[in-house]
Amino acid sequence: MRALKIAATGMSAQQMRVETIANNLANMNTTGYNARRAEFSDLHYQQASRPGTVSASDGTLLPTGVQLGLGVRPAAVSVHLAQGALAATGNDLDLAIEGRGYLEVTLPSGRTAYTRDGSLKRSGEGLIVTSDGHAVAPEIVIPSDVRSISVNAAGEVYAYFDDAAEGQILGQFDLAGFTNAKGLEALGGNLFAETEASGPALLSTPGEDGLGMLRQGYLESSSVDAVREVTELIEAQRGYEMNAKVISAADQMMAATTQVR
Repeated sequence: MRALKIAATGMSAQQMRVETIANNLANMNTTGYNARRAEFSDLHYQQASRPGTVSASDGTLLPTGVQLGLGVRPAAVSVHLAQGALAATGNDLDLAIEGRGYLEVTLPSGRTAYTRDGSLKRSGEGLIVTSDGHAVAPEIVIPSDVRSISVNAAGEVYAYFDDAAEGQILGQFDLAGFTNAKGLEALGGNLFAETEASGPALLSTPGEDGLGMLRQGYLESSSVDAVREVTELIEAQRGYEMNAKVISAADQMMAATTQVR
């Protein structure tokens, strides 16, 4: 009774889809979050009669044959890369990336990570860091007596002091681009790591080489579409219920078989 195992793989697939949707809905308000999509492919096929097999002495060939599928399996959980809406915050160190690219971050272990979360902060030493305290590369230190900070679209950081009319440049942010950004490894905390699938990071000035530009005083909202997620949640629930009914029907068929006298 292959239907039991086939329906079991279907229930497992729909459960994974529900878990992916739940994670998307949980991150509706996460800065720079991109929705994920669970993708599936069919499993192996049992070839009872292969297409093209000779079926008679006169050389007649089977046009389709008999191929029995054995279920479904997860193929990938793909990231849907989309620009989130820019929400105004008015904070000097809030930076939104308008377009492609990631900010480069140095982890405490020395490992390099990347993020689109531009809610930056200032450490006790004046270093520009992420909300988790990771230094943004290249390291930029804000003097203690600064009056205000300005970041232009190209990532140049200017400091303004009370005794000077013109701003003093402190440094410039770079953006990292990837050939296949969907291949980045999610580390949590809005951080990603480079992998062989993503290709090496290509650092460049914001606004150049196809990268986006920085917008000071804004944050990128999550790109999750709540209406679409709820719709897919209902579809996944119905799919789970239908696979459960297949298991119930197969069980009744087996019970009827054992009761034959």
